[in-house]
Amino acid sequence: MIPAEWLDQAETRIAPHIHRTPLTHDAARGLYIKWDNHQVTGSFKARGALNKVLALQPWEQEMGLVTASAGNHGQGVALAGGLVGAPVTVFASQHAPAVKLDAIRQLGAEVRLVPGGYHEAEVAGLAFAKERQATWVSAYNDGHIIAGQGTLALEILRQEPRTAEAAWLVPVSGGGLLAGVGAVLARLAPRPRLIGVQVEASAFMHALFYRGTQDGVADLPTLADGLAGAVEAKSITIPLVKKYADEIILLSEDEIGRAVAFAWQAYGEKIEGSGAVGLAAVLSGKVTQRPAVVVVSGGNIQPEIHAEICERYAGGTR
Repeated sequence: MIPAEWLDQAETRIAPHIHRTPLTHDAARGLYIKWDNHQVTGSFKARGALNKVLALQPWEQEMGLVTASAGNHGQGVALAGGLVGAPVTVFASQHAPAVKLDAIRQLGAEVRLVPGGYHEAEVAGLAFAKERQATWVSAYNDGHIIAGQGTLALEILRQEPRTAEAAWLVPVSGGGLLAGVGAVLARLAPRPRLIGVQVEASAFMHALFYRGTQDGVADLPTLADGLAGAVEAKSITIPLVKKYADEIILLSEDEIGRAVAFAWQAYGEKIEGSGAVGLAAVLSGKVTQRPAVVVVSGGNIQPEIHAEICERYAGGTR
């Protein structure tokens, strides 16, 4: 369980450092869309990273911060490290988008590239942190990270109380955001329906949720790079996701691409594949309940990839 006071403390702790991002109402489609692609680092990940790092003791900060990231979490940790004067080392896949890696470096962190995917970067980062006795900042397997991500839900409910009566569509990979949102929604009676949305190409949490194991799950290249990679063994997010989520649904690469293009064509919003899965769930018809809250979690996409997707699905707005 994430204590209720942790959520409120997180909101207070990070408030001076984040943006209150837009929540728009598309009445014609019955959608409330939370655009956290407008967050300070272009992603919701700044919320959890800031909460974790700012909650550390000074001696923990001084030991240096180490993390693994698909790109967005690393930016959040780099931002937080800069605020407290802590050196930051980010382990990332050699296949991570250049736009994300460049942003991490510009925020002052060291980036160490690892062959393979996110899981390999996480293993290397954990080993490095242990060897150097540095402070490990998980992207999801941490109560303060989860509480920080939960501030997104607190913000939505304050912006529009009627969202308490909607179904919530939340991207999921390691489960930090889904667990954080779930902890907030658990305060409500009745509790809104909470749906995790994940990519077919890397459906680790989906397998844990329904089968209790991620053994045998493929980790394939995906447009939703921020949702790729296995979940750390015994992560606290696993029981929390099982407790709070009503279901987890999977989206194809085509469905995600169409949603990225739709966001640009219909709303003028540039979003990444990881941030598009909730919208993809609606556009594909896999989620029909209305009203629905769609969490757009990030917008850090390679410009040329975004242009290619929008051209491929030109005229697809509906």
